[in-house]
Amino acid sequence: MSLLTALDLSLDFQGKQIFQGESVAIERKDKVGIVGPNGSGKSTLLKILTGEVKPEKGRVVRAKGLRVGYLEQEAADPGDETVLESVLARAPRRLELESQVATIEAELERAGDAAAPERALRLAELHADLADLERHFAPHHARRILLGLGFADSDAERPLKEMSGGWRMRARLAGILFAQPEVLLLDEPTNHLDLPSVAWLDRFLVGYPHALVLVCHDKEFLGRHVERIVSFEVEGVRSYRGDWNEYKRLRAMELENLEARVRKDEQRKKELEAFVTRFKAKASKARQAQSKAKMIEKLQQQQVDVPRPRKTIRIDFPPVSPSSDPVAEILGLGHAYGDKTVLTGVNLELRRGDRVSVVGENGAGKTTLLKLIADELALAEGSIKFGARVDRRYFAQHHAESLEPKQSVLEEVWRVSPDLGQSGIRGLLGAFLFQGDEVDKRIGVLSGGERTRVALARLLVKPGNLLLLDEPTNHLDTESADQLTESLMTYDGTMVFVSHDLAFARRLSTKVWVVGAGTVRAYPGDLDDWLTGISDQQDVAAARYGGPLVAAGERRAAAPTDRDRAVEKKERIRARKEEKDLRKRRERLRKRVATLESGVEKLEAEKVELDESLLDPAVYDDAIRSREVVSRRQEVAEELTARIAEWEEASAELDQQV
Repeated sequence: MSLLTALDLSLDFQGKQIFQGESVAIERKDKVGIVGPNGSGKSTLLKILTGEVKPEKGRVVRAKGLRVGYLEQEAADPGDETVLESVLARAPRRLELESQVATIEAELERAGDAAAPERALRLAELHADLADLERHFAPHHARRILLGLGFADSDAERPLKEMSGGWRMRARLAGILFAQPEVLLLDEPTNHLDLPSVAWLDRFLVGYPHALVLVCHDKEFLGRHVERIVSFEVEGVRSYRGDWNEYKRLRAMELENLEARVRKDEQRKKELEAFVTRFKAKASKARQAQSKAKMIEKLQQQQVDVPRPRKTIRIDFPPVSPSSDPVAEILGLGHAYGDKTVLTGVNLELRRGDRVSVVGENGAGKTTLLKLIADELALAEGSIKFGARVDRRYFAQHHAESLEPKQSVLEEVWRVSPDLGQSGIRGLLGAFLFQGDEVDKRIGVLSGGERTRVALARLLVKPGNLLLLDEPTNHLDTESADQLTESLMTYDGTMVFVSHDLAFARRLSTKVWVVGAGTVRAYPGDLDDWLTGISDQQDVAAARYGGPLVAAGERRAAAPTDRDRAVEKKERIRARKEEKDLRKRRERLRKRVATLESGVEKLEAEKVELDESLLDPAVYDDAIRSREVVSRRQEVAEELTARIAEWEEASAELDQQV
């Protein structure tokens, strides 16, 4: 029997049909990933499973006594409890048992000796239940989880309402993990985490013993924790066995088979129709013709529609003009907000072609560093010396900082490159799924995902040769985040980025800058080396509370071996070399195509001039001159044919490379 089942769901939201007769079941120890474009209904499905949203039709069936833990994308306002108290309160039945103890103690005080034996016995039972609860859900377990999610020891006793929204979300996540519910529903759990916390959560979930339902835009994180994908497709909600990559393979195969079936049925239908047309009037073939007509009718009844491919953003970074090298030299950089010093004495060098992952705990100064390099914050201490021809572009984590809410989508992108023209801007916005009247929507009414797409379109219209990206995959769905990552792998400029998305950071980074303790240092290894070191540090810190952050068995399952890391590192180096070679090949082809186009244009212009000369009767008065013109015209025509063939061949090769 399933633990949690949604049956025959139907729901409309703001005129859009989210569900139509859909059913989803969660089995014991199931590991399910929910995927689909932004706005398709992923979060709504989780809320239906928890009972927060009621479907217009259908019902949700729960196993008796089922405990469900749900992390939504936005946290509710906290009460007066401390961080640790908010986590401990999540222990199953704790509040209920404590309430019963308080009630019976009050009754004993009022009733005196008359009811004492019976009440005292019940009170003893409740205290035994609480003691058993303490053994399984002890405070030191809660503290270990808080440490893993980035809280300092001293934070445990701080009132939760003093914390920022991001830290409240972490505390809520800690409480849900501490409670060990039989069904764990997580909606973008990494959104408010930094990379060390994401890496810890990654390790924790590998060993989670109960059912897990996960919505996450990081396909690498998603892939490690799910064994089944529930996907919001254009034809409805579908289920596929396997992780993200297996889902993509199965979905592509499914569509390919459907298309093949449609082609086969169409061909069969044409053959049958031809037979009926040819023999329907012939007496000896009349019965066969009628039989064929019935077969045509049956084929029409069984006809299947191939789902339209789901629209996704299309990003193709154009080649950028190279800057000088080094791109930037940072000397003695520092910054403070009032009396609070965030950075001091920072010395770094940024080389041309670097892809730097800026890592560290939230609040350490990662965004501040990017803003200083982007000139979004004024330099108060130290200097940044940029090389010649450096053209910076900054993608802000909070788009409200860089987007004008009263502008339309079209106006907001157009003002970055006013010389491109409205048709060019509309074409670019179409690649980011803004079509027709959607380009006239005001920035202020857009969703988080739509604002991200506008910010990316602004970046693409004029990318520059130094990209500074602060959490660029936030608010993107899994497919769009993957598309952005793939596109940035072909970008041939210099890049400095902050991202909690493990797949994004691992695939793109070639260098690591670590922000912490008021400074920034260049890390000698790669991102995986740094994450391994962080995991070891977390376990050492957690030893104060009775052991590692996760069980040893879980660590072995989650953490790759040295050999695994070496193989992965070698594969990443090989992939980067291939990408670099591919970029060089593309650039050579682009230059060749441009040169051939220029040559073709010159030859075509010369051919037009020669044709005009041959129309002039005066040319034929001079026999030598006329022969020269005719001869040259023939040479130009032959050369033009050859150059066009070369141009077509080079263009086709370039198309294959893109």
